Amino acid sequence: MTDRPSAFAVDRRGFIRLAGTTAAGFLALGATPDRMRIVATITSLSLDDELTRRNMTDGSTSRLGGLIAGLRQRGWVEGINYRFEIRSSFGGPDKMKIAVQEIIDLKPDVILTGSTVETAAIMAATKTIPIVFATSNDPVGNGFVQSLAHPGGNVTGFTSSTAEMGGKWLQLIREAVPDIARVGILFNPASTPRAGRFYLDSIEQEAVAAGVAVVLAPVSTAAEIDGAIGRFAEPPRAAMISLVDSFLVVNRQAIIAATAKYRVPMIYPFHYFMDAGGLMSYGPTLEVRSADYVDLILRGTKAGDLPVQSPRKYELLINRTVANALGLTIPFTLLARADEIRE
Repeated sequence: MTDRPSAFAVDRRGFIRLAGTTAAGFLALGATPDRMRIVATITSLSLDDELTRRNMTDGSTSRLGGLIAGLRQRGWVEGINYRFEIRSSFGGPDKMKIAVQEIIDLKPDVILTGSTVETAAIMAATKTIPIVFATSNDPVGNGFVQSLAHPGGNVTGFTSSTAEMGGKWLQLIREAVPDIARVGILFNPASTPRAGRFYLDSIEQEAVAAGVAVVLAPVSTAAEIDGAIGRFAEPPRAAMISLVDSFLVVNRQAIIAATAKYRVPMIYPFHYFMDAGGLMSYGPTLEVRSADYVDLILRGTKAGDLPVQSPRKYELLINRTVANALGLTIPFTLLARADEIRE
């Protein structure tokens, strides 16, 4: 098994101690003692990434920590009646193949995926092991499920946004920077839904109404990020939108550094970018609901019988300190709608 950060090992021991040591106690929680189950997950982030470590150790406030806490509430205690395995696909196509094969070789009872790319790779490797995607923006269009209400097959999960989000991002960044003449769209065609088109239609519709030019800024390697953002430092006035894209999440530090270097305002789809020093984000509120589905699958429910669920709430985050550094004065009307203002 790939080594995990030591902080997570400490939490695992804590979970086991708190769970108690008698079989009667586990049965009272509703767990089944017949055999050790395996829950596996794959992430596009390096296991050394700060976000990965935080996801593992921040309890119910993070994706993986929330999953483990949620399973424990439902009677599944790691190291007692199930084993948790994580693999990273970080490092390119060869590493992806290795990570996927390692997970399949474990013969897990359920696999949790974290992005469109990982979900597609796991689905290509198995048609029988249940798969729960923690985030997918276009599961029907990507061929993951037959429909949101009736997924079918061995896959289900949670969506994180809709195609209309593209237009909303443009509306919000224009409120923050009302004099923009163009908007740059940062994305990696290989890892964003429909190579970017999933969001571009609504962005372009909003841009036409606003009289703003849309300029695509595709990147395929980390080395291209600085130059892609630097293009928007010169007149005419520009801002940028980061699409939902696991590649951009992995490289969030380089993106934030480039926007600061070139003083280019950008809006992001996830709070992860805000934690790294981003200007503003608009996206789904983090709700760790995967434990519900993992629990049901471990107890025998077919993944394809569980409907795909959509976000229940979206949140707007604004960093006023970053805005000041970029020379922006965020309008009060926008600040008043923010769910969180960071200083």
